[in-house]
Amino acid sequence: MNILILAAGYATRLYPLTENKAKPLLEVAGKPMIEWVLDNLAPISDIDRVYVVTNNKFAKAFEEWAATYKAKGLGGAKMEFTIVNDGSTCDSDKLGAIGDIHYVLKTQDIRHQDLLVVAGDNLFSQPVPEFAEAAKKHPATLALYDVGNLEEIRKYNNVSVNTEGVITHFEEKPEHPTTTKTGIALYYYRKDVLPLIDTYVAEGNNPDQPGRLIQWLYPQVKVGTWDVPGTWFDIGSKETLIEANEVFKKFD
Repeated sequence: MNILILAAGYATRLYPLTENKAKPLLEVAGKPMIEWVLDNLAPISDIDRVYVVTNNKFAKAFEEWAATYKAKGLGGAKMEFTIVNDGSTCDSDKLGAIGDIHYVLKTQDIRHQDLLVVAGDNLFSQPVPEFAEAAKKHPATLALYDVGNLEEIRKYNNVSVNTEGVITHFEEKPEHPTTTKTGIALYYYRKDVLPLIDTYVAEGNNPDQPGRLIQWLYPQVKVGTWDVPGTWFDIGSKETLIEANEVFKKFD
């Protein structure tokens, strides 16, 4: 299988920190966010290649980072990287997360293998090799995290599942959430599902916010779920960046 890291956003809410540095390259507890992501994916046994999709502004920085990460050894040493420049130059002409997934599938010709998709600013504290193994049971799989209260869930999405863990309801930023579990930006798409991403884009659906693809997909195919262990952070503001920096110090 291949891994696709979404890293093409401009993170304008974090300016000036991200004016000249991509958000996934900002450090949390002493190392770039993207390394937290990859270090926890590294135990997965059958990774073929890691694709990092970024924009024209930060492509060179990610190429330099990838060379440094491999040189460090550890999990990065066994990974082969391709940095994909989606051609966008600013927030107004970006392709969006789903648009970037589609762009990589089209330009890199990787529809013949399963695809694990993860956001480069989506931090989880523990290795997740079991996610990839569990995900193969369904056409697509979404990782879930329990945020603990219904008020907090309004900022994310709300997911309901049946007794088999298959999604029965998915709603972005719900007004009336019914559970405290949210889907995070960690997805697994079996190769037979990847052509449906072409259909999603061709229909003119919203190309941003990767959860929208799950919302569109789950009524058509079985989308399984997997509970993320440990701690999870979605770095969307300076406040969450500061908090994550303190929390993740204990995991380093």
